Amino acid sequence: MIKPAKRLETVQEYYFSKKLREVRGLVAAGKPIINMGIGSPDLQPPVQVLEAIQGSLNDVSAHKYQSYQGLPELRNAIADFYKNKFSVAVNPENEVLPLMGSKEGIMHISMAFLNEGDKVLIPNPGYPTYTSVTKLVGAEPLFYNLCDENNWQPNFEELESQDLTEVKIMWVNYPHMPTGTNATIETFEKLVAFGKKHQILIINDNPYSFILNDNPISILEVEGAKDIALELNSLSKTFNMAGWRVGMVLGNVTFINEILKVKSNMDSGMFYGIQKGAIEALQLSDDWFLAQNRIYEERRNLVWQLADKLNATYDTNSTGLFVWAKIPEGQKSTAVTDAILYDKDIFITPGTVFGSQGEGYIRFSLCVTSEIIREAIARI
Repeated sequence: MIKPAKRLETVQEYYFSKKLREVRGLVAAGKPIINMGIGSPDLQPPVQVLEAIQGSLNDVSAHKYQSYQGLPELRNAIADFYKNKFSVAVNPENEVLPLMGSKEGIMHISMAFLNEGDKVLIPNPGYPTYTSVTKLVGAEPLFYNLCDENNWQPNFEELESQDLTEVKIMWVNYPHMPTGTNATIETFEKLVAFGKKHQILIINDNPYSFILNDNPISILEVEGAKDIALELNSLSKTFNMAGWRVGMVLGNVTFINEILKVKSNMDSGMFYGIQKGAIEALQLSDDWFLAQNRIYEERRNLVWQLADKLNATYDTNSTGLFVWAKIPEGQKSTAVTDAILYDKDIFITPGTVFGSQGEGYIRFSLCVTSEIIREAIARI
């Protein structure tokens, strides 16, 4: 019998992989399931982006292997985007690395910087992939708690009280998923100072900045951030291109070159047409974001009504693709979401998917039409 690698003993199949299989089974059995669990944008990418990929297919280089570093035009477009949107200057030659999705970047970065036994600071609640990748590379997760009372920001007193001698990486994710809380420049300044003090690589995962957010910021705006910080970003949420797998990591040339050593041994470059489409997306005017956010604002208002019917409370200042809601005291997240799924045919994510600090919360996705959300409201 061929046994699987021991590293697989440290992880389980991703929650959404398992749960969506169950949901598909319910649909196949005739259940009219409304899926409000996953953040896969249902809106279409910009027309210009679709035209760009279609128009690129007859280019001479369209179907060849592509550069591991991406097209120079794509790196330039990323650098220009960061200059225009965040007032952050990066050198497109060596401080920008396009990725096949920022999720893949989490693995590349972890393989580039973590040795077996290293420790990694991971937010609780937070994106589960930070934990699973940390375990897969043989490092140890060290969770730091976020809570509503502190506006889901890191508690630096608690962080400083821990033994940090073996910590190599700290994952942060603002605007925060799942809570929708935005960061502040003050938080980013503290993170950069904390990283420098303890020689911990700070990585901000930043795919939600332009969704229902009046104040997009980047950790790279902080003076000296490039000395100790990286930023991941993605076109998945902002431009409705989740299936295209276009992400990026930005940072100083030394960090980027180490990540490139991993990436260049794991893929053979991003499809040319996808890169051309990504270039077009990054050059869109602010009219695109305004139009998208009008749609998401209408949906969010309806989801708030749905949460009200469940006696759940929420922060009306939150950002991003989700509504994070606190359920009544004494109720358990999974019990609530399972009851809604099996009794009302509505799939909502329990907060515990994102860590123990998610107990008592549920998460709604805005990636469903207003009409469908109204149907969900009618079912409760």
